[in-house]
Amino acid sequence: MATIYKTVKGAPPANLHRNIYQMQVMFPATGLSSFNYSFSYLCLPDDKNVCIVDDIIRALEEIQAARASNRTVPVLHYPITQLADGRRAYIGHQLGGVQGWGPGGTVRAQGTGGRGEGVRSARALQLTYYLQVRGELMEQVAGLWEKAFCSELKQFAASHSKLGIYPSTSSSLRTDFQFSSVLAHRPLLASLGVCGVLAILCCSMQDCVRSKPWLGPLALLSITLSGLSAAGILNLTGATYNSTYLGIPFVMLGHGLFGSFEMLSSWRRTREDQHVKERVASVFEDVMLRFSGSTMLHLMTLGLAASPLTNMEAVRLFCRTAALAVTVSYIYMLSFYSSCLVFTGYLETGYRHGCFCRRVPKPDRLSCKPAWYRCLMFTRYQDETQTTNPQLDPSHTHIPNSDLTQTRTTISTGVHAHVGNCTHLHPQANVSASTDPQDSHLLLGCVRRCYGNWITNTYVKPFVVLLYLVYISFGLMGFLQVTQGSDPSAVVAMDTATVLYTRAQQRYFSSYSPVIGFYIYESAPYWNASVQRDLLEYAKGFQRISWLEAYLNYLSDHNQSTSLPRENFTYTLRHSFLRDPQFAHFADDIIFAERGQGEEPDLAASRIFLVAKTTENKREEMSVLLDTLRRLSLTSRVRFLIFNPSFVYLDRYAAAVSSPLRHSLLAVLFLLGLSSLAIVEPLVSVWLGLTLLSVQFGVLGFMTLWGVELDCMSVLCLISALGHSADCSGPLLCGFASGQGESRTRWVRAALERHGVPSLQTLICYSAALLPLGSVRSNLTQTMFRCLTLTASCSALHTLAFLPALLTFLPPSKNRGLRPAGENQRQGVECVEMNDSTRVVDQITTV
Repeated sequence: MATIYKTVKGAPPANLHRNIYQMQVMFPATGLSSFNYSFSYLCLPDDKNVCIVDDIIRALEEIQAARASNRTVPVLHYPITQLADGRRAYIGHQLGGVQGWGPGGTVRAQGTGGRGEGVRSARALQLTYYLQVRGELMEQVAGLWEKAFCSELKQFAASHSKLGIYPSTSSSLRTDFQFSSVLAHRPLLASLGVCGVLAILCCSMQDCVRSKPWLGPLALLSITLSGLSAAGILNLTGATYNSTYLGIPFVMLGHGLFGSFEMLSSWRRTREDQHVKERVASVFEDVMLRFSGSTMLHLMTLGLAASPLTNMEAVRLFCRTAALAVTVSYIYMLSFYSSCLVFTGYLETGYRHGCFCRRVPKPDRLSCKPAWYRCLMFTRYQDETQTTNPQLDPSHTHIPNSDLTQTRTTISTGVHAHVGNCTHLHPQANVSASTDPQDSHLLLGCVRRCYGNWITNTYVKPFVVLLYLVYISFGLMGFLQVTQGSDPSAVVAMDTATVLYTRAQQRYFSSYSPVIGFYIYESAPYWNASVQRDLLEYAKGFQRISWLEAYLNYLSDHNQSTSLPRENFTYTLRHSFLRDPQFAHFADDIIFAERGQGEEPDLAASRIFLVAKTTENKREEMSVLLDTLRRLSLTSRVRFLIFNPSFVYLDRYAAAVSSPLRHSLLAVLFLLGLSSLAIVEPLVSVWLGLTLLSVQFGVLGFMTLWGVELDCMSVLCLISALGHSADCSGPLLCGFASGQGESRTRWVRAALERHGVPSLQTLICYSAALLPLGSVRSNLTQTMFRCLTLTASCSALHTLAFLPALLTFLPPSKNRGLRPAGENQRQGVECVEMNDSTRVVDQITTV
């Protein structure tokens, strides 16, 4: 099918229509057996084997023939006109911007031409050409004809500059949809580059030995390799690619960066005098449970969206592919990235530069070097390693040294120690926080010295609570204004044929709704006067093409009663009404069922066509009309249904509002069930579930205020927002729940130091990677950019502002986990001194 729009006033389409009819395509393109195919060969024929054309073409041909023969020009009515053969035809979707003659020669505005008033002028004309496909060969020929059709229209538009011609074919939507991927190639590469630069900065420190800048690019390399592996698996399984898959790299990016920065943060919290294997084991013990849980949450939400619970095929395909990509990324993070962490750990142990991998000179040799060289090679690794745990020095513990032997002793102290990876405090440890080696990391130092104290300040908390109330208020405001995005042009690239076609259609052809098929699918007593009144009442207020109304008028014109017996009603319908040339076309709208020999058949099924007058809010009005007619079909004694191809979009997106919220509730229930099976603090699951719902609610509300409708792409972003918010907020809540001490504020500060910094690094790199995406001229990528930006912003607000402030005065109780101090409360610490190949390693385990 192909459609043309011509935004002109009074331009005859005869020349263009003639050119299209005479246009031919050759297939095959080369060879002696090539044939020329014209529209007459490819067109969809009617019962008389004549090409089906628009009724407006027949009406204009009749007007042109009347003028050529000096006869009275027939009046062209709008939106239903009468042709020369007496047939009434609907042309409301073939003429646009209509002005009609009113009483006394006045001019009526668009769409107000009545039955007795002729059309004065029209600003737009739509012509539709229907092709039939009778096999693979004809499908290829039809594709060539569509390309030739577009080329012909371009040439015609070039020679008629005053005409605005907008072609659209059956393949235009698919081509323009896939064009978004072509436009996004360079911005995606720019996103990867920007994210790589920021990842290097986030992994760097002032200390050249402790700094690990290569871990940032290696994390991105791990994510890229996992994406390529997932794409290869899809290709091997025969899956096809579509432009909605542009969101999958960002799902992998957020989850992969979370795992990499958490592992790096955990590495920096391990004791530097341990062996690399022991430090890596501590990292896996600390991080892998949270990372695996987050991966399970990703897979659960994507699995729910890929299940039959979702009624959109595009969402199911996206979520299946994203689940595969997340699984492969998890495997790469455990294998490839962990190996890279081990490699950089050996560089640190070998006292090598984190960037250049060369051994750092001793301090006495650096003193004679230039200033820039000393700045580049700055480190306090050896000095701080020797003074980090002075209580373990032989001079303090009085443990005799013995070469290549292992000595064990048990020290009894009255000092409370944190279990896990927390630092073991000792009365003799006089290393102040100001000399902590991790303070050379900019973000960690800022969070530890400034932000943690500021966000937990008593005078700041009321403003944070007020900010959260404002957040909820605006989210609710947007949630109440959510609209369904059923416009196909919202998922294609800008300035394409589909977008221009849709704009012209909305501008000139939005006065009437699509043609609604009213199908009566059961035998009904049409001869009954009450049934006739019900059917006429249903169609009241519509522009309609109804065989029943025409038949009743036919009976009235012939002085016959409309309440005839069944046999007479059916006999007159078959042998008089349908044989009249004026009404013969209604034979396609009625199906008869034979009853028996010698009896008149029953009316098994029939149809009528309805068109509603609409305003600017055409989509909302169609949704309300669809719901009203469907409710009526459930209570009516005449069994009927209604259909139009556009209803497919309305039906698919009718449940789009509830789909993300349903997935959020199921995700929360999954978290609660998982916490009941695993040894997890129940309140962690409760807080995380509330956080997921809050982020989801905020993203849904704010994207509506930003002008984003709830279409396929926005639903995909809402589903992925669950996993992203869990990545950012989950570790902070776990760190808070494992805190011990007398002050909840200290719990929050410790959790911010341990897990707030990795979440902040993830959000910085993720947000920077989204910026190039906003420059792509595509409606699909614009929707994805806005939704993912809101997801990152809402997750950052909850992780860095709302949760740290709210957790200081909301449950769990601050007395949890406290043990009364007493003289008999002593902690046994087993000191194991082992001789390593490089230096003495002190391993501390709690007994």
